[in-house]
Amino acid sequence: MRLALQYLLSAIFIFQMYLALAIYALGWLPAVLWNKDNAIRAVHGYTRWVRWSAAAIVGLRSEIRGEVPQDEVLIGAKHQSFFDIILIISVVPRPRFIMKKELLWAPFVGWYAKRLGCIPVDRGRGGEAMRKMVADVKAARSDQPGQLIIYPQGTRVAAGATKPYKVGVGVLYAQLKRDCVPAATNVGVFWPRHGLLRKPGLAVVEFLPRIPAGMRVDAFMTRIEPAVEDASNRLMAEAGFKIPD
Repeated sequence: MRLALQYLLSAIFIFQMYLALAIYALGWLPAVLWNKDNAIRAVHGYTRWVRWSAAAIVGLRSEIRGEVPQDEVLIGAKHQSFFDIILIISVVPRPRFIMKKELLWAPFVGWYAKRLGCIPVDRGRGGEAMRKMVADVKAARSDQPGQLIIYPQGTRVAAGATKPYKVGVGVLYAQLKRDCVPAATNVGVFWPRHGLLRKPGLAVVEFLPRIPAGMRVDAFMTRIEPAVEDASNRLMAEAGFKIPD
């Protein structure tokens, strides 16, 4: 009975979340057309609503730990579900994402992503896609500075699953000569990458100590992966999730 109720509440939450997305996107549209900086205000408002409504409807509270970066840094984040995107956007001053190209065609999301200065990547084009990604990021820096968020594993990864880190985060780190702030999370324990159920609990995104600019790519890669994975495992264990051996 309790599980059935949680499924029902999850369905209600998801419905209102997408309804709110349409309301925010359309309501802010005139202001965003007038000044693209208003897109940041719109997505901050929307993501904070999602956090509040998740706690109110399904009992999924959320918390940000660590020092939220305010300067122009690279954020290398663990990605387990849509909710970790929500948490990061809700607190980072000027978020811009490295995102898969297909999202440009998603209703509302794609258009606002363009206004925020997100960088689309065609993941099927290998080295050519990486070169274009770096060029696009460099071209946008003077026009749209901010915090550039990339998911080193390249996709959502279920809680407890393993997936190797892609070198793209290391290439960006070296080419842009920025500090990198790793970010860990446990959101996949409560909000899986697939499925309807949203579980009650405390979802956390934790910003870890920054990695200063100037390291070699190979040294950077051997530092960021254990930092993010160990911290994410710690957060998941804290939430009661058993980490597979």
